[in-house]
Amino acid sequence: MKKMTGILLLIGLLVMGTISPVALAAREISIFISMPEYADAIRELINEYKKVQPDVVVHYETTQSDYPTLLKVKLNSGDVPDIFASTTGKEIELYKEYSLNLADQSLAEAMEQAVKGSMADANGEGVYGLAIKGNYFGMVYNKGLFAELGVKLPETLPELETAVEQFNAAGIAPFSSGFGEWWVFKHAFQHFLAAATDDVQGLVQQFEQGQAKFKDYPELYENWFRFVDLVYANSDAKPLESTISTEIAALALGNAAMVVGQGPWIEADVKAIEPGISIGIAGYPVSGNAAQAQVIAGADQAMRISNSSDVEQDVLDFVNWWYTSDYGESWFIDLAKVVSPIVTDRMADFDLVRDGAMQVSERGPAPIGIIYSTDSFHMSFGEIMQAYLGGQLTKDEACAQIEQQWMEIDG
Repeated sequence: MKKMTGILLLIGLLVMGTISPVALAAREISIFISMPEYADAIRELINEYKKVQPDVVVHYETTQSDYPTLLKVKLNSGDVPDIFASTTGKEIELYKEYSLNLADQSLAEAMEQAVKGSMADANGEGVYGLAIKGNYFGMVYNKGLFAELGVKLPETLPELETAVEQFNAAGIAPFSSGFGEWWVFKHAFQHFLAAATDDVQGLVQQFEQGQAKFKDYPELYENWFRFVDLVYANSDAKPLESTISTEIAALALGNAAMVVGQGPWIEADVKAIEPGISIGIAGYPVSGNAAQAQVIAGADQAMRISNSSDVEQDVLDFVNWWYTSDYGESWFIDLAKVVSPIVTDRMADFDLVRDGAMQVSERGPAPIGIIYSTDSFHMSFGEIMQAYLGGQLTKDEACAQIEQQWMEIDG
């Protein structure tokens, strides 16, 4: 009798919905993006969202060095992540067929106009992504070392060469290069592109169509190679093995005065090593004209929402919460400490964010150039530059290969 009573009680509970005979299947969101420097902050974001939507499970995976290749493997196999990453600009169109247009979402209203514009397709329409951050690109340097040795912050290539001599004389490496990372080259090279033309997008298109050559532009054929040669000869013991981690440690420990290809995204890791360090960001010296030493501002990375997601509404709920909630605003400013991609009157309390904003206000920004080429091209560009610096290619051979790759990959 007791057994029967227990069965009847169980049936009653099921009918009333007090317990469930089978646990509800978790709604699972898959995120596969680059930008591993924000991994800890994103995990915090996911943990906070778990309090808002406990039934939603977010699986997060990140990588950097081989991301474009791994993403293409996933897309070609039909294993499209619910949220994946690309660069803005040209890659917005490249991956448009896989991406949801977010123009009608509340996150689009919260997005900074300049960021929103970088998420548009080739016709200037739609919002095919969202940004983790706006950005500043420039030469990150140790302010304390410059002040201690009385070295003038260089604005021209001759001044940079003088600064290198001064740091070498003091027994301090002028640079940590990061030249083991392919993407470091694209970040630095875009400053030389901006110096070479008033129409960066137009010049990139000419290279894609085989209508432009490095030798046509002294800023590229002479100044760019002069710069990378200078860095290579005055940086790490093994420059081609230098990574972002190498740069962070060298800058934080005072072993290098400047780092190449970096920006505000490294500050948290630098200050985790040396909390009291004072660092700044300035435009690269790209010529003999000090006015061309400008910081670049803009959004270069996009997170894309798959238009074939089985949990589309859950994904949209997550990203809309990220962009419109009080926690989301705080996340950008106080946790990730980035240049906010959403409209806000607050600024992250980071040296490089404040310095970048000041530089842009005082000198104006240089145009962002990396968005006009795909990361597939940028990877090839970086590998060619590594081969050149390693002595496997002459300058002319490197230029010819870059020109060829621009046509074959993006043309």
